[in-house]
This record gives sequence, structure tokens and C-alpha cells, in this order.
Amino acid sequence: MTALPVIVGFGGYNASGRSSFHHGYRRTVLESLPQEQQVDTLLGLACLMKLVEHQDGRYVTPQGEALSADQVAEKYREQIEQGTLVRRIHKGLFDVDNVPSTRDLELQGVKDTEFVVRRRDLPAPLPANWQVETIDDKSVRVTVSGDMAIKMENLRELDVQSAGMVPTGFEPAEQYNSRFHPRGLQLAIIGASDAINSIGINWQDIMAHIDPDDVAVYASSGLGQTDDYGIGGYMQARLRSNRPTSKQMALGLNSMPADFVNAYVCGSVGTTGAMTGACASFLYNLRLAVDDIAAGRHRLVIAGCSEAPVTPEVIEGFAAMSALGTDERLAKLDNAEQADHRRASRPFGENAGFTMAESTQYFVLMDDALALELGAEIYGAVPHVFVNADGFKKSISSPGAGNYVTVAKAVGAASAIVGEEVVRERSFVHAHGSSTPQNRVTESIMFDRVAAAFGIKSWPVSAVKAFVGHPLGPASGDQLSNALGVFADGIIPGIKTTHAVADDVADEHLEILLKDKVAEMDVAFLNSKGFGGNNATATVLSPRIAEAMMAKRYGEAAWAEYQQRRVKVRERAQAYDRQAINGDLNIIYHFGEGMIDEAELEISADQLRLPEFSNPVPLKFDNPFADMV
Repeated sequence: MTALPVIVGFGGYNASGRSSFHHGYRRTVLESLPQEQQVDTLLGLACLMKLVEHQDGRYVTPQGEALSADQVAEKYREQIEQGTLVRRIHKGLFDVDNVPSTRDLELQGVKDTEFVVRRRDLPAPLPANWQVETIDDKSVRVTVSGDMAIKMENLRELDVQSAGMVPTGFEPAEQYNSRFHPRGLQLAIIGASDAINSIGINWQDIMAHIDPDDVAVYASSGLGQTDDYGIGGYMQARLRSNRPTSKQMALGLNSMPADFVNAYVCGSVGTTGAMTGACASFLYNLRLAVDDIAAGRHRLVIAGCSEAPVTPEVIEGFAAMSALGTDERLAKLDNAEQADHRRASRPFGENAGFTMAESTQYFVLMDDALALELGAEIYGAVPHVFVNADGFKKSISSPGAGNYVTVAKAVGAASAIVGEEVVRERSFVHAHGSSTPQNRVTESIMFDRVAAAFGIKSWPVSAVKAFVGHPLGPASGDQLSNALGVFADGIIPGIKTTHAVADDVADEHLEILLKDKVAEMDVAFLNSKGFGGNNATATVLSPRIAEAMMAKRYGEAAWAEYQQRRVKVRERAQAYDRQAINGDLNIIYHFGEGMIDEAELEISADQLRLPEFSNPVPLKFDNPFADMV
């Protein structure tokens, strides 16, 4: 039997808030939710944003006012809405009106200008027109005649001032001892913690059921860690008259979102890896997870991505490609004096470029047998992730034929599993929807042609980047967490930042949703396109479909026993959710704890036993090439 990869836990953070238990998703459909769910969503965000603090069953404002949950939702709703989703970059990250830079000045005809500097600050080699006179052991007087080049500190206004950032007031660095960690890795720790906590089963209890090497972690970032504590810091250190630190190089690697989870969150000795495919990186990692579980190589895989690219340098780099929506272009779209930062990302509408964002998304997948044995919650199943390149192309950044292949294969695979009628009537698309003029045309044409080929008359299309922006590597992780919310609540988010579908969009067989749509869905197609021809499309099945498949495979008696075991798992998971809503995120961070003493390893020809692990690593193998030897 081929194992079915099922999602048993998920978590993370982006501009919509915390992902687990569908809270981030619910922020994107807030106005369409029942009142009770609206209050829970707003309450969780209020605690996350430090607008209130939970104390002894009450919610207390910084001014000491005690409020009920309903009162919190009413009092802070507008502030929460303005402090989440895509918006103007706030000064907690950096000041978009005063971005530091330097300006080169050529001073001509300088006449006997004198200044005093520290001896150690003299340039090497010394300019020919500099005369140096010793003042003392530390200082010298310099006299310059002639021309002189200097660099002046300068402040400039950034052309792009909108981004998708975690909720205002929420600081990942404050959630654990994050000293010298780049922001992307801070997000990795808190995102993976949320995912593991959401399972509702203690990690050690899970490990007692499987071998240590039955676990894998696949996660990455598209660019690496680009802030001062990572790549950005060591690349700019000498230009800023600083020295690189011992941590910047190592922590800047784009494999660190997996390495940190192994080392500090779950303490895994299983397989690790970091697959990158530009903006499709998350689906590349998810594909490794799905393929490993289906093939029986691993029984539990954590797949994810974490990225924090909202920095001046990254933004200016993409702006130089004309890939981002500048304030000037956004204002022109609305014939206005100022840009509407809240509507910077407008998939399939008249748009001006994508919107940079930060995000961390992690998912825990098990094979169906292990999920059944543990009583794990089933949030959905991922039977396939397809990846294809574009072939020969003129521009490395332009879309191509590969995305037709991935989407068509995903739809064909889903049709084989659930039937053509389910795909035609109860499937929807989470588009890449990058909000560029080129994407809205090429992606819509591709969807429209695939829909026609499979007899889909009106395919619902959503695009989560309208709400949370484009975080590069984790972008399709944002799609998956949102899709799981659709399965749970039956509301597909409309692309509410787009007021009208652009005239050049092909939608004869599509229903590009501009408003939330109430609909029971059983299949989601997640589509991602990355620079360089990195195309990926995932087929995701609803919990209803996944559970029906498992019940058929294992029979009524086994399924009934599973449902009994799941009761306690749900209770523990819901207890964590309530705790997290109230602001206690229970971050998992084991720095310097539980380290393995290699001297205590026990090795025989049959197995390798590790301290701290219940089960050994088996060393006996069948010969897969028995017919050849």
C-alpha cells in the first residue's frame, strides 16, 4: 500500500497573525465569520499585539482596564485591522522615509585643509596629496591639498513603502532567548513551535512510536537571512567600518530554517534538507515530505519555510527589476495623490507589482498508519506535489510552459483519486497571484485552458497574497494554511483588494473571487511560480476526503478506535490553542538542553542506540539489488 501523507499539525505567523487552528485564515475572511469566531480571532490578535494582557481570566489594557473578550474585540477592532495584513512599513522594522545610505562626493581644489584623525583610521595606501603629522601615539593631523573623495552619510525615502509584516506590536525576538538570531530564524523557531504544539501529542510520545531516523525536516528560505544578523550584516560590515561576526555567515545560510528546527525545537537525528526553488521553495520542501512518506522512507516529516526579507536592500533589489509596486505607480492606479498601502497587492486586477512580506509556515505530516495509531487530528492530505521547469526561455524571470505541466498534472492526479465530478464541482485554486501585470495575464490564461480541458465551467480562484503579501520562499506555505481554513470553515477568501478583474485576464472558465464565497470544498490546488522557471503545484485533499479514504483502508473497527484516541488529542490541542489566544505561545527552544553524549552511543551490527531516544536506529538492511549479485 502507498502511504497517504496527512497533515496532523501546522503553524506559523504572517501578516494575518498565527496560523494554527485557522486563526490567520480567519483574519482574511473576518467579516464573513460568525460573531463568536470573529471575537476569538480579534482576541488572539489583541493579545499577540500587546493591546491587552490576559490576567486571571480577564483581559487587562496597559492602562489597567479589565475587559471581557467581547469588549476587547469591540474596543480594538479597528486598531487590529489596521495593524495586520499588508500595510505601510512601520518604524519597528525601519523608517521608510529615512533609509540610511552614503553619497560619494568629489571635492576639487581643496587648499591646505586640516583635520585630526586616529592613527589607526588612516587609509591604506595613503593618498599622495595627504601630509601626515604626528600629534601623539594615537592621533595625527592630516593636511590635504588638491582633490579629495569622501563619503557622506545620507538619508533617503524608499520608493516602495508597503509590505506584509507580522502584526504590529508582535516581536518574534521577545518570544524566546533569541540573541543574535536573524529575524528569519526567530520566525522559524516560533513557527515550528506553533506547528508542533498544534499536534496535541507530546513530541516524546510521538518519538516513542517510531525510530529516531523515521523523522525528517525539510525547510528553507529563498534568499537566506538578509538582515544585519545574517547575510546583510557580513556583506556590509566592511563598508560600514565594522567587522563580520562569527555568527553572521553560518546563520545567513538558507538551510538554517531546517537546521534550527532540528537543533533547537525537536532535537531530531533524522534526515534534514533545504530545497529552494525561489518563490516556490515551500512546495519544493513539501514535495520532499510527500514523496518520502509515500515511499515509506520516513513516517513523520516537518516541511516549512521561513523568511524575513522586508529590508531596504531586498526591497530595492526587487524594485530595480520593476517587480514591486512602488508608491508612485500605486497612486497612479487610483488616480490619487498618495498610494493606498492597504491595497498594494491586487492579484488579477489593475496592478503595479508584488508586495514584499515576511512569513513562517511549518506543517507536520505523518503517514496515515501512524496518524491512526496516535489518534492525530487530520487537517488534510497531500497526495501529490508536481514540479516542472519551463524549458528554453529568453528571460530567466519570465513565466513559461512548466506551470501548464504542473497544474494539469495536479488536476489529473486529483481526478484519479476523488473523481472528475468532485474536481469539477468542489475544487478551488489558490493562485500564485503575485499582483504583477504579467502574472495576471499568463496565470489566468493557463488556469482557463486547464479548466476547459477538464470540463470545469467556473473554477473558483483565490490569492492569499492580496492579504499577506509575498514572502518569497514561504509563499505557498501561506497558501496551504489558508486552504486548510477553507476546508474547516467553508469560506473561500475573496481577493478584496482587487475591485475589478482586469480586462486582459482570461476568465471564461474561472470564477475569480473578489468577495468571500461560502462553499464546501474538498480539493485545493496550490500554484506557485518562481524566478528561474521554478513551477510547483500541490493537490490538497480535505479532511473529509482524507478520513473517508483512511476509514475505507482500515475498516470500521479500527476507525472507531482511532476516533476514541483522537478525543484526548483534540482536548490537548484545544488547550494549547486557548493558551495561545491568551498570549502564551509556549515557544519550544532547547538551547544547550538534552545534548547527546556520543560516548553513550551503543553500536552493534544490528542497531545503533542513542541516549534520550526510546527506540534504536536499525542497521540491518535488505539487499535491493539481490537479483544483481
